Amino acid sequence: MSGRDAARDASARLPGLDARPGFDEPWQAALLAIAETLIARGLFGAGEWSAALGAERQRDADAGEPDDQAHYYEAALRALETLTLRAGALTEAAIDRRQARWQRAYRATPHGDPVRLEAGGTE
Repeated sequence: MSGRDAARDASARLPGLDARPGFDEPWQAALLAIAETLIARGLFGAGEWSAALGAERQRDADAGEPDDQAHYYEAALRALETLTLRAGALTEAAIDRRQARWQRAYRATPHGDPVRLEAGGTE
């Protein structure tokens, strides 16, 4: 059995995995890829990532949020923002500007068309 076949066979037996995709939205996959890239580049360590994500998940649990995929990725986004801010790679102002630009792009995009950041103007 090849490594790929073994992995496929093992994943088929893992509880909770069925025909559902691993991600509900493309941004969720991108989020984890960004985190992995920043770990590989040394901006923060895997242990820091795990601790930050765990802290965000605990905050959700303490607030009574459901333990589901959507809340997992929202917690992961908050953890990533926390770590990049702590490392000095981003500022709150930069995050706010980018978020505002995406919101402008969303409002400027006709229904049914893909939202493109360029539609939000410049920062």
